Amino acid sequence: MTNENKMLSAAPAWQPTREIELIVGTPPGGGQDRPARTLMRALVSAKRVKVPMRLSNIAGKGGGNAWDALRARAGDPHVLSISSLPLLSNRILGISDFDHAALTPLANLYSEYLAFIVPANSAIRSAAQMYDLLKANPGATPIALATAIGSTNHIALGQLLSHAGADPRALKLRVFDSALYAVDDVVAGNAQVGVISAVSARKALESGTARVLAVSAPARLGGVFAEAPTWTELAVPCIIGQWRGVMGAPGIEAAHIEFWAQALAAAVESSEWKDDLAANSWSADFMSGAKLRTFLDAERDFVDGMLRALGLIG
Repeated sequence: MTNENKMLSAAPAWQPTREIELIVGTPPGGGQDRPARTLMRALVSAKRVKVPMRLSNIAGKGGGNAWDALRARAGDPHVLSISSLPLLSNRILGISDFDHAALTPLANLYSEYLAFIVPANSAIRSAAQMYDLLKANPGATPIALATAIGSTNHIALGQLLSHAGADPRALKLRVFDSALYAVDDVVAGNAQVGVISAVSARKALESGTARVLAVSAPARLGGVFAEAPTWTELAVPCIIGQWRGVMGAPGIEAAHIEFWAQALAAAVESSEWKDDLAANSWSADFMSGAKLRTFLDAERDFVDGMLRALGLIG
């Protein structure tokens, strides 16, 4: 038996004694809501949580309202939240006065790559054409994204424009609390381009109301995205994904952290989790403990540099 398997099979020193609340910072169906619902099913399937679980949607501030609610529950191991990049960018931008260091990082679950989409009847026929339009005049093309200024989606656009030698500060952005709302904005023709988590764009692509131009993944995605090139194929350095993880409340005890690390590690090995991972074009990227803290600290430095390039901080 490996050390990891021994860890997963060992009886935890603490277990939940009452209902678990999982707080997410997007509306139902949004980018944090989907993994939260899958995770709840996987935790039950893996027989790691034997008490009731409920999900609370507290949207706003790019997820910030949910993290505010989590922070207010200091010392409570029965409340969790889905984490994503705005937890870091909100602090850097002054939207929030805290980041991951004020909470308890428990695990990172996966990365979700981005799709660059246009309305089905758009005159923009290719990623190269979109790139040229943004290079020539970044402010002439309305772009929809979620869930906040400074999000992964915004940073991806910054990478494109920086490579093109154009000013990313000139972008004309339409920002929504959920990727689903941003997709609707594209389909309605209010935005000419959407930079959206891939799974959020899938229904619009399947229905034929939108088209995908490119993805930000390191390799082509499957299914409805199979024909969409990566930016790397087009000689544009833009490989970036939205990571999703799990945060605990500040000040929880070591036994609480150990329980959740074991439970989450078991959940991502369940068939329910792996099936949803494949169905949603999510890329497995589990980490916990010191590796996770090192990742988040490095990500904070990366985001700080990109937000400076975007002109969002001095």
